[in-house]
Amino acid sequence: MLNNYETVFILNPVLSEAQVKDTVEKFKNLLTAGKAEIVNEESWGLKTLAYPVKNKKSGYYILLEFKAPGAAIKTLEIEFTRDENVLRFLTTVLDKYGLEYSEKRRKGAFKKSKQEA
Repeated sequence: MLNNYETVFILNPVLSEAQVKDTVEKFKNLLTAGKAEIVNEESWGLKTLAYPVKNKKSGYYILLEFKAPGAAIKTLEIEFTRDENVLRFLTTVLDKYGLEYSEKRRKGAFKKSKQEA
């Protein structure tokens, strides 16, 4: 049975755009090799961290939303800990409310319009 998951990970800010893309592709390939289906991928770009992590004050935020068997998550998280370019990661299981929220976010329901800003 496939569960719905969402993973946000932060990559080292000294990486080039190509290195960031390669790292994201590596994790996506790892998931698909583990019988996962990628639902959504978002790059939130370079953001300042709330506190220094591994002596870095910023990082590239990446969100992956996918359907996968539970065994694929363990493999993914082991690779996250082995990869020195990953500063932090968090994987959560999406319940029906999480799925509903993700769907709305993908459709742009939470983006501020120019009038609100």
